[in-house]
Amino acid sequence: MADQLIIFDTTLRDGEQSPGISLDVGEKLEIAEQLARLRVDYIEAGFPVASDGDFEAVEAIARTVEGPTIAGLSRTHRGDVDRCWSALRDAHRARIHVFISTSPSHMEHMLRMTPEQVLAETRAGVSRAREHTDDVEFSPQDATRTPLDFMIEVLQAAVEAGATTLNIPDTVGYGIPWDFGSIIAYVRQTVKGDYVISTHCHNDLGLAVANSLSGIKAGARQVEVCVNGLGERAGNAALEEIVMALKIRPDQFDGLDTGVHTEELARTSRLVSRLTGYPVQYNKAVVGRNAFAHESGIHQHGVLAERTTYEIIDASKVGQKGSQIVLGKHSGRHAFAAELEKMGLSLQGDALNSAFARFKELADRKVELTDADLEAIVAEELGTSVEQAYSFEELEVHGGTVAEPRARIVITRGGEKKEATAEGDGMIDAACKAIKAATGVEATLTDFNVSSVTGGVDALGDVIVQLDAAGVKVSGRGVSTDVVEASARAYLNAVNKVLRVRARGEQRKPEIGP
Repeated sequence: MADQLIIFDTTLRDGEQSPGISLDVGEKLEIAEQLARLRVDYIEAGFPVASDGDFEAVEAIARTVEGPTIAGLSRTHRGDVDRCWSALRDAHRARIHVFISTSPSHMEHMLRMTPEQVLAETRAGVSRAREHTDDVEFSPQDATRTPLDFMIEVLQAAVEAGATTLNIPDTVGYGIPWDFGSIIAYVRQTVKGDYVISTHCHNDLGLAVANSLSGIKAGARQVEVCVNGLGERAGNAALEEIVMALKIRPDQFDGLDTGVHTEELARTSRLVSRLTGYPVQYNKAVVGRNAFAHESGIHQHGVLAERTTYEIIDASKVGQKGSQIVLGKHSGRHAFAAELEKMGLSLQGDALNSAFARFKELADRKVELTDADLEAIVAEELGTSVEQAYSFEELEVHGGTVAEPRARIVITRGGEKKEATAEGDGMIDAACKAIKAATGVEATLTDFNVSSVTGGVDALGDVIVQLDAAGVKVSGRGVSTDVVEASARAYLNAVNKVLRVRARGEQRKPEIGP
């Protein structure tokens, strides 16, 4: 595979560690199936020992998803490795990804272990993993702040114990491209054995993609990425950017390519955004709304004359479309479902009925609904399809400059109606307080984002909120032509997620890996 780069997607593991993201098994399966359609080589499905929910998700993906190799993350502890394998054992191809910290800071303050103990743990963890599968990856966590000589010693021990992939994680985004590339080259020259070198770069300095490409140039043949650049803190290297960099500049990478079906990139991006509640920034490379938009008159003239004057990527090659579909209040269920299918949004049964009802409700307020509107509607409706969730029924608000804003909310759960009223600093604040009173869920609003789905005075408002309920951090989404209603829907959606997480009773273990 000297001429192909292995794409190791960790959206479901490292990506889910983004604050406020809490995917259930069904949502993880949906993303995994799309990653398979995208044709990534590996899906890191989770960290099985972290929680029962993670174990169940990894197990379900291993049993269901075909195509990519399914990987699970594990610390070097024997029990962790065995637990990881228990989740993976039914996969058609499985990899155990073993890690341990190697930087002086991590060894002293987190592990409280000596270098000799870390070496022994490395040998033991990799050896145990190799008893289960012949596909074992090893990562020295915080590699870029680890003395080179010690890192080489640990990597050599891992290879001798049976590791077939050596991943060099820039865990805290400390790397600089030319320095990171030299580390990869040094590992390649110094560590003896038969293995693939991999990169795992974080974006704390905005250099995750640049560092990854530098590592590839220096000999790495696997790259660890997340869709939309999700991940801890500032995120990870973005899958779509790495893939298209190789596609557009083969001259810089000796013809190296990936097996990724690039036409699925935009659809994958939308799906991940919809299920995680993390919006894609408008100017995001490759998959952003403005990635192929031109404002300047000179640029517009050039593109109209010849697309390549100002576009290095053909939008159709990444699944972006120049034309917008338009549906209105007279559109039927069949047309609605057909348009969703074209967009890669497959709904059936109650989910389709619920989304169609919401579509008809909004179509009465808005003359035309575009594909972006449809995605927003589906995102909101799927986000509310949780067992025993509270359903939004009525909202009445009063505000202005002469009286204190007030809101009345009516919600249902299991057929039982609950009503509450509250006052607030504004109508949105009052609506959220009313929901808090009706549900009894105490939470702090930590982030609030409102954007217009499309243009025009009748545009849908798309609201995304993040809540912190006694340490449970979740996001919620709501859409409406009325931004107050959209905000209330988003807040209720987030409250339902809090209840879902609490119902699972999950307590994730703090050490989550490279």
